[in-house]
Amino acid sequence: QLQLVESGGGLVQPGGSLRLSCAASGFTLDYYTIGWFRQAPGKEREGVSCIKNSGGSTNYADSVKGRFTISRDNAKNTLYLQMDSLKPEDTAVYYCVAQRTGTVIGSCLHIKYDYWGQGTQVTVSS
Repeated sequence: QLQLVESGGGLVQPGGSLRLSCAASGFTLDYYTIGWFRQAPGKEREGVSCIKNSGGSTNYADSVKGRFTISRDNAKNTLYLQMDSLKPEDTAVYYCVAQRTGTVIGSCLHIKYDYWGQGTQVTVSS
């Protein structure tokens, strides 16, 4: 059974950092396009960042470019999101996502993901 389990969320002050982790089980990350979405209260869910399975290229939302870094460790079958210079507007539930794909044309933030984790809360506040 394919499962994604996020961890690493919490409360942090503006300007601080957090690293989210997503442990995958039941499948191998190598063959999947994987990423992070988030949803803030009263707002629509939005794509944050993703890594394509073919070539490993990455995409970021404009709002997090230069502050967030996505990476994966295939040996540990784990996906990460390093979040620096956090802002109050980054407050949201963050979800790990995965989709088995061929070559993804364009941004991987715009594809449909069938597999979602349960989410981890990130709160940026002083």
